Amino acid sequence: MTVSASLKDRIMIQEHFAHENLPSQLDQQQINTYKARIKALLKEHNACLVAHYYTDDIVQEIAEETGGCISDSLEMARFGRDCDAQTLIVAGVKFMGETAKILSPEKRILMPTLEATCSLDIGCPIDEFSAFCDQHPDHEVVVYANTSAAVKARADWVVTSSIAVDVVKHLEEQGKKVIWAPDQHLGNYVQKQTGIEMLMWHGSCIVHEEFQAKGILDLKKLFPDAAVLVHPESPASVVDIADAVGSTTQLIDAAMQMDNSQFIVATDRGIFYKMQQLAPNKEFIAAPTAGSGATCRSCAHCPWMAMNGLQNIVECIENNHNQVFVDDELIVQAKKPLQRMLDFAQSLKSK
Repeated sequence: MTVSASLKDRIMIQEHFAHENLPSQLDQQQINTYKARIKALLKEHNACLVAHYYTDDIVQEIAEETGGCISDSLEMARFGRDCDAQTLIVAGVKFMGETAKILSPEKRILMPTLEATCSLDIGCPIDEFSAFCDQHPDHEVVVYANTSAAVKARADWVVTSSIAVDVVKHLEEQGKKVIWAPDQHLGNYVQKQTGIEMLMWHGSCIVHEEFQAKGILDLKKLFPDAAVLVHPESPASVVDIADAVGSTTQLIDAAMQMDNSQFIVATDRGIFYKMQQLAPNKEFIAAPTAGSGATCRSCAHCPWMAMNGLQNIVECIENNHNQVFVDDELIVQAKKPLQRMLDFAQSLKSK
């Protein structure tokens, strides 16, 4: 399966649009003013702020200070479902707001911006994907969490990077054939780990796809004792040179648990906030993107995640802007594969 020819153009347009709409830089006095206002608004509206590891440090900081959550997309949604707040402010990208709404349909879900999207989501339009699945009705459809509510509703399983290998191994043991979407690099990693052949949708993350093995190996010469931490959305050549491969949470755990004092990190640099907080005596070095001497497009930071700022967090709460709506029928259908994964994850813990 190949991505539609217009995808690259659509992504580049969205990237440009994202950079044009980044929150303005604030001085410390302005930051303090916005943070105080956010704290008051969250209390006033019985709201909770949940933020992804890839948002900017200041957004993660205020989420933490107000009793919210900093995590991956699924844990953000789970935290939101289980907390007492009736309004969730989801600082991330649009599919994260949709996932929160699927797991908490009775709650009001607001986002700092609805224009923050994801190249994996864009690259897997429901009409094309559904037609692809219809051509292979004997296959189990496994989709990554970085997809729209409509794509999730079409799937049999939704997975995160931390549980993808376990789910696919489980399906292999049952003799199932698998369709995988949308991240081809994560799919290749899962396929290599499990040995199962999968029909692959060819999507990719614009941040992780920019990492190249040569640039990391060149950096490794400067920091020979540094361990290389890699997210499996990266190309296979990058995964192959890693000392640890895993989800955002797994990479943070690796940084804490490994003996190394230095780490070269090949994922979005937003993760450094939590890594430095939990391993303050260690040094974290951003892996170069696009190799030596290239003009980097992503600079190891998602342009859409960067659209979340203190200013638009205030605006969305004050004005009830950017509410996330998901069709009731889609919620019912999309919750099934999500719940299947949650139940499976729980069964792994109980073993």
